Amino acid sequence: MTKPEWLKTRPPAGAKFLTLKSALNEHGLNTVCTGARCPNVGECWSRGTATFMIMGSVCTRNCRFCAVDKGKHGEPLDHSEPSRIAQAVKETGLRYVVLTSVDRDDLPDGGAGHFSDCIGAIKDINKDLIVEALIPDFQGDMECLRKVIEAHPDVVGHNIETTEEFQAVARDKKAGYRLSMDVLGNAKKMAPSIYTKSSLMLGLGETEEMVLRTMEELKNAEVDILTLGQYLRPTVRQLEVKEFIPPERFAYYKEKALEMGFLSVISGPLVRSSYMADFIVEGFSKG
Repeated sequence: MTKPEWLKTRPPAGAKFLTLKSALNEHGLNTVCTGARCPNVGECWSRGTATFMIMGSVCTRNCRFCAVDKGKHGEPLDHSEPSRIAQAVKETGLRYVVLTSVDRDDLPDGGAGHFSDCIGAIKDINKDLIVEALIPDFQGDMECLRKVIEAHPDVVGHNIETTEEFQAVARDKKAGYRLSMDVLGNAKKMAPSIYTKSSLMLGLGETEEMVLRTMEELKNAEVDILTLGQYLRPTVRQLEVKEFIPPERFAYYKEKALEMGFLSVISGPLVRSSYMADFIVEGFSKG
């Protein structure tokens, strides 16, 4: 399918972007911003926000929308990674840091301890810096989730990705709609003061009814922040795009989600799960 005009973007540029890019290269760090070719990388980095992908680049799951390398075992954990991320954050003056990862089902705790170490290292640099942990499902292990929560991230995100009807089509068989809902609900129960967040990608063939029902269930799980964006096929090996959703329909879904009671909703064709993350949370603290 030919991409519509509203999906075209300008290449990233600017002093802040180049400074952060240089620091990431110097410290040997990975970001989803560049690895996933996010269309908002220039804007977010210029705002002082970046998303680090920790625990290597090999995922132990095989989701069919994702182009990340797959394998039965991930790369060995780099125990210097937390300090290297913290140093890069300090050097570049980031205000909002998102930590995410590949799935690491090969690790006893799914990588929860490493998440905790990274959060702690950043908070040691600046306790006021906002940290979002965009976590995997840890196969539903409550103690793994607790490790992350007890590191005191400001936001805990876990992406439902798509509606219940398309879970088996898009996600690995180890993942699940109910499992993801439980992760989000349990995170809120463990720490009611932490903001919880999830994301939906549209364009896989879902109907309006499916999208609205998913949003309602996310709200019932006490999710605070919702993002909706267009699924874009990374390579020919991933799922095809069934539909390019026009901006006015994204605006409609945002209106409906706000009516449901979400604290904040970011919805648009180029939106990704961490887009405008700093603006959202800082808005809460000022409001």
